[in-house]
Amino acid sequence: MSTATFPASPAAPLLNGWPAVHAAGLEAVGGKALTLARLDQLGFAVPAGAVVPAEAYHAWLEDIGLRPALLAAAALPDGEQAAALDDLAHTLAARPAGPRLAQALGSLLASEAWQGPLAVRSSSAQEDGAKASFAGIHASFLNVQGQAAVLQAIAGVWCSLWTPAAVAYRQRMGLAHEDAAMAVLLMPLVAAQASGIGFTCDPLSGRDDHLRIHANWYLGESLVGGQAEGDDIVLGETVGDELVLLSYTVGSKAVASVPQPQGGTQARATDPSHAAAAVLTPAQALVLGEQLRLAALALDLTRPAFDCEWAWDGERFWLLQARPVTTLARCTYAALRDQPVVWSRGNTRDALPEPISPVDWWSLRKMVNLLLEAAYRLSGFPLLPGAQRAALFHGCLYLNTTLIQWEGHAGFGLPPESMNKLMGGHHPALRVSPTTVRQRLQRALGLARFMAQAGAMRRRGEQAVGAAMAAAHEALARHTAAPPPDDAAMARAMRHHRDFIRAQTPLHFLQGAGGGSLSMLVDLAESARPGEGHALASALLAGGPPSVTAQQGYALTDLARLAMADPQARAWLARRAAGDRDTALPPGHPVRAALDAFLARYGHRGIYETYVRNPRWREQPDYLIDSLPGLADTDLVALRLRQQAVSADALRQVGRALPWWRRGWLRVLVRQAKRETNGREAGRSALMACAEPIRLLLLQQGRRWTERHWLSAAEDIFLLAWPEILAVLEGRRGGPDLPALVAQRRALFTDWMRQAADVPDVVTEGGTEAPCHLTAAPAEAAGPVLHGVAVGSGRTTGTVRLLRSPDEGSRLQRGDILVVPSTDPAWTPLFLKAGGLVMETGGFLSHGAIVAREFGIPAVVNLPGVMTRLREGERVEVDSQRGTVTRLDGEG
Repeated sequence: MSTATFPASPAAPLLNGWPAVHAAGLEAVGGKALTLARLDQLGFAVPAGAVVPAEAYHAWLEDIGLRPALLAAAALPDGEQAAALDDLAHTLAARPAGPRLAQALGSLLASEAWQGPLAVRSSSAQEDGAKASFAGIHASFLNVQGQAAVLQAIAGVWCSLWTPAAVAYRQRMGLAHEDAAMAVLLMPLVAAQASGIGFTCDPLSGRDDHLRIHANWYLGESLVGGQAEGDDIVLGETVGDELVLLSYTVGSKAVASVPQPQGGTQARATDPSHAAAAVLTPAQALVLGEQLRLAALALDLTRPAFDCEWAWDGERFWLLQARPVTTLARCTYAALRDQPVVWSRGNTRDALPEPISPVDWWSLRKMVNLLLEAAYRLSGFPLLPGAQRAALFHGCLYLNTTLIQWEGHAGFGLPPESMNKLMGGHHPALRVSPTTVRQRLQRALGLARFMAQAGAMRRRGEQAVGAAMAAAHEALARHTAAPPPDDAAMARAMRHHRDFIRAQTPLHFLQGAGGGSLSMLVDLAESARPGEGHALASALLAGGPPSVTAQQGYALTDLARLAMADPQARAWLARRAAGDRDTALPPGHPVRAALDAFLARYGHRGIYETYVRNPRWREQPDYLIDSLPGLADTDLVALRLRQQAVSADALRQVGRALPWWRRGWLRVLVRQAKRETNGREAGRSALMACAEPIRLLLLQQGRRWTERHWLSAAEDIFLLAWPEILAVLEGRRGGPDLPALVAQRRALFTDWMRQAADVPDVVTEGGTEAPCHLTAAPAEAAGPVLHGVAVGSGRTTGTVRLLRSPDEGSRLQRGDILVVPSTDPAWTPLFLKAGGLVMETGGFLSHGAIVAREFGIPAVVNLPGVMTRLREGERVEVDSQRGTVTRLDGEG
């Protein structure tokens, strides 16, 4: 039971203006008023506002003396509760507001802006939230005229807190009656020619890429109250983030709510010709949809699903309310409706270990789908339109493993357990029903279609890598020399490069469809040597044609040898190591020329390069330069010999255990799996090259907005989502409104970064209305042996080096065991020094797994908590055959 106490008299009977409302906070002004105050602060069109704070309600209720009686009535059984509350309602309604409020209200209504009719609306702290909406429960009054009528309406709103419906709703939502309080929102009534409701999602289908708008003539009461069937408008997002009109269904609109001359409203029959006409033109619908989408993004970047009320006064759209959608259908396959949605960071944490900025999130929510759908589109699998495979929790990117496991199973017959190992992470396997003969036939046909087209698509992807790299380098040089001259040109350039990336289907295929042959290779090796499938598949893929990531590592090693063999370069590197980082090699020096050549080819890469906010090596090559002394003694000949030996030995082991007629298939799968994993790395490199001009353009525009005092620093632009950036550039959103939005996002991002170490690996959503709950990663079993997924080759012992960033690579000595939370291509130089790799996250398709396999080093991944379980400097054994890490210093 709540022990809340309330003041006997309000400190201020009336808060006039949205800044005062915003400063007062949720408990004082309630959810509806605070949200509108935020929207006003962020530059959206909101009518003027004033609030009678909750303290005034408490003072009124204490003065009447009915608080104990109301609580007692609310605690009665259902059969007695309604009658008791109805009896008390008459006494409540008969008591007007106090004189202090009446005096403050008189002063407000005397001002010119407040002399017309008003809307008087409820604004409880418990309503319009993510868990409870109280839609239609609390009272609102429109077209309220004169001080006496406004005071009466305020009391009516207060009374609505204790109707049987309000009490029952609180009970159903688990809200304490003792905490119930009511602020009252006052706004000038918009002279609406049309009004309605807008959802920034589709609550019927659950799609987050659709918006649904209902519209009727005049006031919105007829729609909110269900008295009329308004026009139904559905907008959709394109791959390029633009809104398009998908459908416009003209409703019957038999009645409309109109103001009465003396106050109040009336439901009036609509003239037939008016009823048959569309309320909004297509252009107006798109303008409204964009305003709603931008408002929802500003209110909640992570889940911009809002139920909004709007009005059109003949010149502009006004926002009258915005509350989170609390009941949203699940956009999922029918077979998954009775299973929880399990979101995991097991795969994404590899490339994105930290929270992502808004500009990255808005790109990745689309790119994840494009990458993961590529193979299924080739097979003809009926993908569910609008299914979302990415989500943002605590600022981190999660994948919908429930959906991904189902599509792998239904499309290609992959067991959920196998999909889990490919993805990485510790999350439950999907429950699937036994496969019927018809389903097996459908999957076989889909696999046949995929195999028939995959080769051609892969060749297209390999060709697209070079073309995309060339286009990116040309664009980078062009925009560096001559940035787009104005906002309109900048918007066109940004759209072009962003849409170019999203249109690269062959590259998406390389990046997202690289696990088919690898999965079959694991299965074949497992059938030959049970319990060793993953280890043997890893060994089979050692060496061979090098991936672009390995080439990058080899090229850096050659540069290191050149540098350390040159006295002037060696002395320069020593001075840098001693802290003198301001000097440089002279122009024309061979090492400087070699470094420039390396950057010309690989300068688009960077440390955790998937974040567009992170600088590329071309901008900041310090990490590369500082790694040169430690790479110079790398024996690439010995490395290649080891790769060949590891691969040949695994091929002998598996070949001997297989029937002769399957050995040819084994060699085919090895070649195909190697090509696919190399393609995955090449596709990633090309996409990163295409992202570099986008980063350049964003920073150029960020500097312009900084000069206009819209941003504090150029990098602040990364705190905006793509629709917000383009809306400002194209004049659909005011640039002077950006500081408030950026300040809000900066505070949010700072909070995310502060909590980053405690973000769970798995988030589970139990159903349509179930609240999201977080599940921590499972703790490792006690004892000296840690079990993970084997992704490398062989077995080794060495000293643990715990590194959280490749910047710390100078601490890694040759032969040490590299223990990391995750890896991306920036870690590759360290793989050339490490004796073995242990990774907290990652699966069989993660970057760390691919490179460890290629280099033929012992590696075990997917060990949650290993960064805290192991101790810096202790000795461990890494066994890639068993997938274990064993502590050798007697600690468990």
